[in-house]
Amino acid sequence: MAELKTIEAEFYAELEEKKSRFLAFLVPIDQFEVRLEALRIEHRKASHHVTAFRRIHDDDHIEEGAKDDGEPAGTSGMPMLKVLIGRELIDCGVIVVRYFGGTKLGAGGLARAYSGAASRAIDAAQLVVWQRLMQYTVKGRFDQTADLERQIGLLRLDVQDRHYTETGVDILVEGPEAQIEAMKDFLHELNLY
Repeated sequence: MAELKTIEAEFYAELEEKKSRFLAFLVPIDQFEVRLEALRIEHRKASHHVTAFRRIHDDDHIEEGAKDDGEPAGTSGMPMLKVLIGRELIDCGVIVVRYFGGTKLGAGGLARAYSGAASRAIDAAQLVVWQRLMQYTVKGRFDQTADLERQIGLLRLDVQDRHYTETGVDILVEGPEAQIEAMKDFLHELNLY
């Protein structure tokens, strides 16, 4: 699998073609549906709200989708999806809001405008390498808590939960697979594995 990329925040760009305005929003996948609904309300008078997304599942299956939202079939959503695929983006989607400018663009013009708007949003984005997140429970005695917390901080793992027991602490952490493995190695060195 190629080195996939993603985003951690929303990015925006605009394109104008023959007086039609194309507002492109590149959105993390976990915010995609909510953002689409908000944009439909915010831009009620827009002609179209075209979408494309890519999401990776735990079994590495990539789910993809595109909707033309009333534009001629294949002229808008699919060209944007092809941009996401070509740029190797995952776990994000692009929403392009179109305000019709009075001049028809034709199938080729629409495809260029929508894919161009999506490309501009991606160009404006801060892309990061996609990494699969995992969760792991770190267990330790009370006297080891400071060392465990320090290592969790050094590895930049996110603490999801802490549970104190009679003998120590269980800390549920989440982070990229490589950092979780590094945490396991640290625990192994402390004979806590």
